[in-house]
Amino acid sequence: MSPSADRFPTATQTLRTRVVMGGIFAGALIALALSVVFSWSDGIAGGAGGGAGKLSAAAEEAFHSPPGSCLTWDNPDASDARKVVCTQPHLFEVTTLVDIGAQFPEGAPTPTLDQWQQIAQQKCTADVKPYLGHNLDPYGKLTTNLLRPTASQWDDGDRQLRCGLQWAGPGGKLLPTTSPAKEQDQSLVFEPGTCLGLLGKGVGDPVECTKPHSYEIIATLDLKSKFKDGYPKQDDQKTWLDTECTKSAADYTGGADLDAKHLILTWDLREQESWDAGSSKVNCKVAAKLPDGSGLQAVTGSIKAAPAGTDGGQPGDGPPADGPPSDGGGGPQTSSSAPPTSSAPPTSKQNG
Repeated sequence: MSPSADRFPTATQTLRTRVVMGGIFAGALIALALSVVFSWSDGIAGGAGGGAGKLSAAAEEAFHSPPGSCLTWDNPDASDARKVVCTQPHLFEVTTLVDIGAQFPEGAPTPTLDQWQQIAQQKCTADVKPYLGHNLDPYGKLTTNLLRPTASQWDDGDRQLRCGLQWAGPGGKLLPTTSPAKEQDQSLVFEPGTCLGLLGKGVGDPVECTKPHSYEIIATLDLKSKFKDGYPKQDDQKTWLDTECTKSAADYTGGADLDAKHLILTWDLREQESWDAGSSKVNCKVAAKLPDGSGLQAVTGSIKAAPAGTDGGQPGDGPPADGPPSDGGGGPQTSSSAPPTSSAPPTSKQNG
């Protein structure tokens, strides 16, 4: 079991077969996680008043896409779903087709959510490695999901499912990826300058840094630039990242005193399974802990230094005026219950 299971008992992304709730494609994407339930609107054609709506021609084509197809949409209800080339930003990539007609013949009731989850876990995991040509990082950004028939398609006897890959953020929102999945780096990292929202005491999806947030990503580092001879022990990762993330923080913030701003410097660690799947990049990030250490508290504004010769870009405000996080100072500290933004638990360091 991942060490994060002990340190973050409320986290939803610590299972080795990490699966995350994504968006809903015309009522068709079934969640594999239990933490979030998305509802489907009546926005598709014919769906007003609660009736079983019909997909548009483009959405119907997207639903019946073969493996290797990439799909995207703009509307929250995915009513404008369409196929795109995989080099363009997309939200779902079809990996394999599954027919469950033998198990659910015509006239059979629609499976329950629990049944859909069981089907997805049984049908959508085995073919991922052959499709990718390598292992799926169980802690990486890509997760499996299932595209199932809508209610009207099911009533018409459609029993063909499409398994696929997606990137769901910490709060469940689907995030776009670019390039085919087999060519993507699976490392669960965000671009420097990204701020992640706050969900309770934990981590949400990317938001503007002017809004209350949990982490601000200050750098992305590649462990392979240091560890060239194989997977590094996590203690060795910590030692190197302590130095390198501190350097990155100074560069990003213009030498800001994080301790004075009640902020801590944290980073991700990588598991052996992630390394074996090719995931070696990690986030360096800053955050604020609650005074009792029970999670993260909101920070508003970016800590990034203003460009030379400008008056803008003031460093972000610290946490609310209820006092700084009490880490005790000194060396690296562990945030005891703040959910990680990646598979490995972050090591938190308060600069002294």
